[in-house]
Amino acid sequence: MREHEVRLDDGRRLTVREDGDPDGRPVFRLHGTPGSRLLYPPHVADARRRGIRLIGYDRPGYGGSTARRGRRVGDVAPDVAAVADQLGIDRFAVWGHSGGGAPAIACAARLPERVVAATSLAGVAPPGAEGLDPLEGMGEANREDVHLMLSDPAAWEAKLQRESIEYARATPEQLQSILKTLLSEVDRAALTPELVRFFVEEGREGLRHGADGMRDDNLSDTIPWGFDLSSVRCPLQIWHGAHDRFVPFAHGQWLAAHLPRAEPHLLPDAGHLGLLSERIPEVHAWLLAHF
Repeated sequence: MREHEVRLDDGRRLTVREDGDPDGRPVFRLHGTPGSRLLYPPHVADARRRGIRLIGYDRPGYGGSTARRGRRVGDVAPDVAAVADQLGIDRFAVWGHSGGGAPAIACAARLPERVVAATSLAGVAPPGAEGLDPLEGMGEANREDVHLMLSDPAAWEAKLQRESIEYARATPEQLQSILKTLLSEVDRAALTPELVRFFVEEGREGLRHGADGMRDDNLSDTIPWGFDLSSVRCPLQIWHGAHDRFVPFAHGQWLAAHLPRAEPHLLPDAGHLGLLSERIPEVHAWLLAHF
């Protein structure tokens, strides 16, 4: 495992972690909301077996990375490119889960000469997606947060700051309680002790300086992404589970329908968490095939 601090031209810094095979094919993993650069040990083990140099970084406002208020989903792409430049990487693949799904699509759209392939797992559709009710099928906790964010931003931000402290201090048992309205039966089964421990560690690191990253992730989902879906030209996968209460299944269906070049994996028996814990070896194999 290696860590780096990348300094950007605008003075910001990004904190980066890489693991797996240091001489392998470079693959960026974009974390969820909340999250951080920490990498799930089974993903690292799979990367080593397959010859993947697995790279994670803290999006602005998380962990050791400087916040950037007002950032858009598409702003992830130049940050990823800057990390790649610092690490001496020309071409790379990228995958993102949940809050990292849309940023993975952004990299595919905005870095066409560098991204060989990308995968979005359980990611959101863009704001104003025609014909989509973005909250239908969403668990109570996330649905209430979206309503408060749109109706009373100051109250929502204060709530987010309180909850970030609770999340960062949570035990595995407390984290499961925090997530209870979002967990379908499928996701309860997928939330193994190993995965819970990782979420606790990842969230604690990502939120150690407060909720700025989580705030800006959520706000970025409500404003134009900064790129057109039609600009995606590289191979792209869309994964989504029908039992997802974090990001409802309709988001994945909408993305698959509006990204006609994408390879859809719309799974009737999957939820949100199992995609992360069970499907990444398949994703890694697919990404490797495009180098």
